[in-house]
Amino acid sequence: MVIADLNLWNPDLAGLGVGLALATAFFLGMVHGVTPDEHTWPITFNYAIGSYSVRGGMRAGLYFSLTFALQRALASELAYFAMADFLKDVRWNFAVYIVVGTVMFGSGLYILRKGRIAHLFHSHAMDEEGVPAPGPLPAYMPLVHGFIAGWGTGAFALIVYTVLAPAMGSPYTAFLPGLLFGLGTMVMQMLLGSVFGAWMAHRHLDDRARTYVARKMAGRTLAGGGAAFALAGLLGLLYPRLASFGVATGVHVHNLAHLDVGMILVVVILVPISAYAFWKSLREARQLFPIR
Repeated sequence: MVIADLNLWNPDLAGLGVGLALATAFFLGMVHGVTPDEHTWPITFNYAIGSYSVRGGMRAGLYFSLTFALQRALASELAYFAMADFLKDVRWNFAVYIVVGTVMFGSGLYILRKGRIAHLFHSHAMDEEGVPAPGPLPAYMPLVHGFIAGWGTGAFALIVYTVLAPAMGSPYTAFLPGLLFGLGTMVMQMLLGSVFGAWMAHRHLDDRARTYVARKMAGRTLAGGGAAFALAGLLGLLYPRLASFGVATGVHVHNLAHLDVGMILVVVILVPISAYAFWKSLREARQLFPIR
């Protein structure tokens, strides 16, 4: 196997050996982890920003992609036995949108102290000076989110399930393409998470203001983005033809090749929501914590 043999766009089952299939899975995962996919870094971004540190951002990327990798390994094994045909149903991905959006929305409300998640919520929290304090997100939430988001489908998932998993030739190794794909995604998610966390850590704010901005921004983006995801999922279930919508971009990379529902969710909706959340949170922080 040589690098030149890798085909990350349209790998051919007939020409794949086990080694090449696993290498393809890993590098596909890396591409998946860095492109604006509605199931990966836009979600990691919010958890990493909320941690407001390089280490915290890297940890958020690790936690999210760890359970994502486990899910892909499980689905890869199922695909080998042809038990995952339901994943090809266009309505399945929209159903995942609803679940992912609901988790995002609930997480955002938790941070903003406006809702309840399990028994861990304490409403109207204040800091020592009586300033409303957005709360930290439980460390387990990226783990939960990663496993749920992993059930979403797209070009990458279909390649893993329909080409790479069958190339294993044995049920004992059929999980490996999904696992390697998830590990490739993990590498990029940890890198991006650390970058997002570092970006937040280096804002010219004191510690209290930085914490406030990071958590408020994460909460608002998760809540607003979650509502958008859930709405898109509902519309997709009602009008399945939305799955076929796409405008070719001319970019020969999965997730960038078409302007579709997923890309619109990320670029047209989630990015502006994040920008507004940062601006509003920064403005509030400067009023609440003026430089002395």
